[in-house]
Amino acid sequence: MSIRKHGLVLAVSLAVFGASPFLIEQARAQQQSTQNLVSGLPDFTRLVEQVGPAVVNIEATIKAKPVAQGMDNLPEEFRRFFGPGMMPFPGMPQQRGGTSIGTGFVISSNGDVLTNHHVVEGASQVRVKFSDGRVLNARVVGSDPQSDVALLKVDASGLPTIPLGDSSQVKPGQWAFAMGSPFGLDHSVTAGIVSAVGRTDRGTGQSYVPFIQTDVAINRGNSGGPLMNAQGQVIGINSQIFSNSGGYQGVSFAIPIDTAMAAVKQLKATGKVQRGKLGLRLQEVSPESARALGLPDTRGALVSDVEVGGAAAKAGVQSMDVVRGIDGTTLNSASDLAPIVGAKQPGTEVQLAIWRNGKDIKVPVKLGALTEVTTTETRFGGKAAPNQREAAPKESKLGLELAALDADDRKQLGLKAGEGVGVLSVRGPATEAGMRRGDIVLAVGRTPVGTPQALKAAVAAAGVDGPIMLRVSRNGSPAFVTIQPEVTQ
Repeated sequence: MSIRKHGLVLAVSLAVFGASPFLIEQARAQQQSTQNLVSGLPDFTRLVEQVGPAVVNIEATIKAKPVAQGMDNLPEEFRRFFGPGMMPFPGMPQQRGGTSIGTGFVISSNGDVLTNHHVVEGASQVRVKFSDGRVLNARVVGSDPQSDVALLKVDASGLPTIPLGDSSQVKPGQWAFAMGSPFGLDHSVTAGIVSAVGRTDRGTGQSYVPFIQTDVAINRGNSGGPLMNAQGQVIGINSQIFSNSGGYQGVSFAIPIDTAMAAVKQLKATGKVQRGKLGLRLQEVSPESARALGLPDTRGALVSDVEVGGAAAKAGVQSMDVVRGIDGTTLNSASDLAPIVGAKQPGTEVQLAIWRNGKDIKVPVKLGALTEVTTTETRFGGKAAPNQREAAPKESKLGLELAALDADDRKQLGLKAGEGVGVLSVRGPATEAGMRRGDIVLAVGRTPVGTPQALKAAVAAAGVDGPIMLRVSRNGSPAFVTIQPEVTQ
């Protein structure tokens, strides 16, 4: 009789024949291990007692002034957390003043405190409240809007601290818990699991942060507080939620502590954070684009535009290239590239793995310096149609009605002489691909076009056996659109 099948019978038999309690418990444990993958729910009480004194409440006095667009012009679903009534949600008047309330945690016994940039942005005074009732003034050593990390300093010594973990080891399914001051309720504890890692920019302007996603309950006032693992180590800084209501809806985001501490190191040294920059505008590789380019899959980042004079341009990177990897790391999506590049210093040389004309090539690039947040994916938003100067017959293969642009059109649209063809209307394949009236077609593949006739010729030269990639500008942002043309008899 095996323990696997008859563990209970064996345990009873051992008891009947006078076996020791140890052997009985061993048999029970062996039986249970074959049935359960999760042995039980964790008890966080000891961890809370240990780390609680190092979690602090942050109160910042903010002077009324126009809100910085990069921080508060967020999509409606994304929320950052201040105290009750203090959150400048999108749609509210673009003035902010009064008091913002958040959370922070002590990382050194001599007074270094971490919190979010948006908690102390524009603050004329910052105060830190400890669990023992002490309230100390703090100065902002440095603050980085792109990672949303701020380093504060209080004049004290012998302070309790929280140990820092390794966010690179965080995996979905692991337990996580948070401490903070939601709605001003100091030292509230919430728990859950890690839902995903490496979540990158969703329109928040933080494309250089590979967020940790959790289902830990986070609300206003939790901003800047620690996200911890079951060992009581900080693995992230709570920063955002995804919500249609303004409150917690099961999706929370934290800045990985490795990313935060990389920023802290530079803030301590220089008071600011420098990041590497390639100078590329990227978009995801669609299945249609993958077929048109001859790619085996949709992994990588499709280059829709190359910054003139930028690091990538100097290295010879071209639009319509697909960046498949960097320094040996494979890119699964376009959003994977920015955090890797942003973690490197300007002047660092990186090796890009690029797919071009059906071949894999290696391109070394010496990174430039990032001076502002750039969008890594074009989000088309519509534009007034160009004046109809020279209407061309409908393009039967792509479903586009085209118009030539004159000098006034190009000047208004910021185009060069002889550049671009206007789209008057779309149908069929073009509609399915997402084309719109008012789009400007800049090129067919890598072939620039400046007239409807040139576009038709370039499409004919490309053939009709597969998808056609058009480089299109909308609202001044170029991106590739892939159209599967109709084949006429």
